[in-house]
Amino acid sequence: MKDVVISGSGVFTPASIVTNEELVASYNQYVDLFNAENAAAIAEGEVVAMEYSSCEFIEKASGIKSRHVLYKEGILDPNVMQPVFAKRGEDEIPEMVEMAIVAAKEAMAQAGKTAADIDLIICAASNIQRAYPALSIELQQQLGAAGYAFDMNVACSSATFAISNAVNAIRGGMAKVVLVVNPEFASPQVNYTSRDSHFIFGDVCTATIIETTDTCTADNSWKILGMSLKTEFSNNIRCDVSYTDHCHPEVDPLTPFFKQQGRKVFKELLPIVADVILTEMARLDVAPDDLKRLWLHQANINMNVFAARKILGREPEAGEAPLVLDTYANTASAGSIIAFHQNKQGLTAGDKAVLCSFGAGYSVGCLVLERYR
Repeated sequence: MKDVVISGSGVFTPASIVTNEELVASYNQYVDLFNAENAAAIAEGEVVAMEYSSCEFIEKASGIKSRHVLYKEGILDPNVMQPVFAKRGEDEIPEMVEMAIVAAKEAMAQAGKTAADIDLIICAASNIQRAYPALSIELQQQLGAAGYAFDMNVACSSATFAISNAVNAIRGGMAKVVLVVNPEFASPQVNYTSRDSHFIFGDVCTATIIETTDTCTADNSWKILGMSLKTEFSNNIRCDVSYTDHCHPEVDPLTPFFKQQGRKVFKELLPIVADVILTEMARLDVAPDDLKRLWLHQANINMNVFAARKILGREPEAGEAPLVLDTYANTASAGSIIAFHQNKQGLTAGDKAVLCSFGAGYSVGCLVLERYR
């Protein structure tokens, strides 16, 4: 069986930042407007008054302090409460492809690869901006790569599932060098009028290069020792917006793009995550003390700390399970890749680590890695 490595990684980070302070100020203005407009109904008990949000509430609930967004305009306007941007035409590159080009070029440079080396591109993200033609094929054209490309979606596990697909394509002889991109244009799905979720998501794009040790020339590359994927159906994280909605006039046009029952997710999903990781580690005879890094899904600080404790059997030390969600927020499938990209330095050949993402489905994707060189 061929030894396969992650030989390069890249991240595109939008320039615009929305801080918790800005978000809370605009949200609380919206609350004042809502409560004033519905004062009579609230007094009669027909409508429930909205509560203020606060920076303290957001940080305690999530660990998030700020987030990057592609389009800041509109998000902080209490009369708009969503990003405002022009729809791009057929002759223009969509945002997700534009993001992916930047991240891909950094990953390619890090791996010492050009577009001519790539024969498979996988675009994997929690939302796909366009059903077809595939965004990955447009990215293929923009980069000047050959071979084939496809889009895929396993919600917040999309990146690790895509890397696993890349490994299998290489081992099956379908590709030699694979580019995986995770353009998470998440801000348009946020309900900025919801106290429970207005702070969750940010925008970003990550990229990885997957190839065999035979072709790898990069210094900081990571051998994929093992992979484990698991899915289990749950309604606790959902996106119910569909292209069929126009066929059902009774459908509420304000149906949210994202909703979750956070407590149930925490209680039900994390034991599955820990079991998947620990089972794969046991199969590979990797002990918790062998791990130098845990690059975990960046959804919520409490989930990350819980998962790290379960895997290590103790409190994680500084730097062992790095967090990026304080400045990036939840970036869906890209979160664990950002953590990997920013915190893979300072390790030596033979050091072992875990890269894991998890989310709706439920879905869990676990990669056990070893520093190659």
